[in-house]
Amino acid sequence: MALGGGTGLSVLLRGLRGYTDNLSAVVTVADDGGSSGRLRKELSVLPPGDFRNCLVAMSDDESLVRDLFQYRFDQGDGLQGHSFGNLFIAAMTNVAGSFERAIHESSRVLAVHGRVLPATMENLSLSAYLEDGSIVHGESNIGEIVSPIDRVMINPEDPDAYPQSVEDIKNAELIVIGPGSLYTSIIPNLLISEIRSSLRVSTAVKIYVCNVAIQRGETDGYSVADHLQAIRDHTSMDIVDYVLVNNVFQHNDIDSDTTLVIDDKISDANVRVIGADLVDSEQPFRHDSAKLAQSIIDMYYDNRKIV
Repeated sequence: MALGGGTGLSVLLRGLRGYTDNLSAVVTVADDGGSSGRLRKELSVLPPGDFRNCLVAMSDDESLVRDLFQYRFDQGDGLQGHSFGNLFIAAMTNVAGSFERAIHESSRVLAVHGRVLPATMENLSLSAYLEDGSIVHGESNIGEIVSPIDRVMINPEDPDAYPQSVEDIKNAELIVIGPGSLYTSIIPNLLISEIRSSLRVSTAVKIYVCNVAIQRGETDGYSVADHLQAIRDHTSMDIVDYVLVNNVFQHNDIDSDTTLVIDDKISDANVRVIGADLVDSEQPFRHDSAKLAQSIIDMYYDNRKIV
């Protein structure tokens, strides 16, 4: 079971797909930018982009249909900027009668290993309260801010969680939160009270995967401890059992605009921090799917030995 959104979640799923077919992804629905934002506004559908990426990540590798879902139009009045997969999911929502059915049918087309689920079916919007006292509304605007984020809020404040998402959290043996944009992909899911409470009472092994690099406009200057503290400030102290961090840095391959997240050696009785080589050798500011999945599976089995 994985929770998040954006490219980070799809990277994780691509790796975990090789270990199990019983894989669930709970996806944030707060995205309001780009192709997803346009379709959300014009057609009143949940933003399909993160769902598309997760479906593709969990599908068979050598699939022409997978490549088709990721195809993005670079020209055409009204089409430019849209991906085929986003348009397919939006169209299927109307044909099948619901977004849930559209995701189910898309999963069948792509031969997905597992299932992709929304955190909520409600029309969720995100706001950031900044340390300078100002408020920024809209997920796509949060990355453009200058003042540090104090906290984020969702509207409606207490939406109903998608029932199957809650059920899968309760039944999971392993729950992975992240990697991904801290305030716009990860925390929005945790602000849904049913999801948050299900996580807290779950007996699963719960791992937070910290990002390899900071995200401009969201986590400037953040250490591993700062990432964890932000999650705890929005949830509770015992929300995760482990934090998985990258401890291999290829500085020569990083451009000057990228700042890596450094493990500041958290000393905390409530959580155990595990360091590993998690970086993609070609993009050393991102996670490598295979390395990340292997580390998570190793942590899971090590925990079972301890118990």
